Amino acid sequence: MTLIAPNLFYSDEHEWVRVEGNNAIIGITDYAQDALGDIVFIELPVIGDDCTQMDQVGVIESVKTVSNLYIPVSGRVVEVNEAVLENPSIVNSSPYDEGWLLKLDIYEPAELEDLKSSEEYEELISEEE
Repeated sequence: MTLIAPNLFYSDEHEWVRVEGNNAIIGITDYAQDALGDIVFIELPVIGDDCTQMDQVGVIESVKTVSNLYIPVSGRVVEVNEAVLENPSIVNSSPYDEGWLLKLDIYEPAELEDLKSSEEYEELISEEE
């Protein structure tokens, strides 16, 4: 059973967004980490990078495949999760908590409306399964 956290925004590419003030914390979903398998390497943008919604900003490599990471909302990177860079398997064990990837200062809060609610995301993945 795939875990879908409530009160988050979701992209069609299986990233999630948690809004805290003017910041967006971003990670990949439980569905995505399960599909990837054991994650062995993560490449993220650096602090200060400007990102535009749906730009490819990184790579997640697992024992099975390599997947691109896309940015669900535009913003400036203000923090990256160093723990997942050092130990990428954290994303497998805790995709919504310790396994977050980066934090952005949001440029266009209205872009959140382009993303899915937890209910809409649940529909998306049930169609893919």
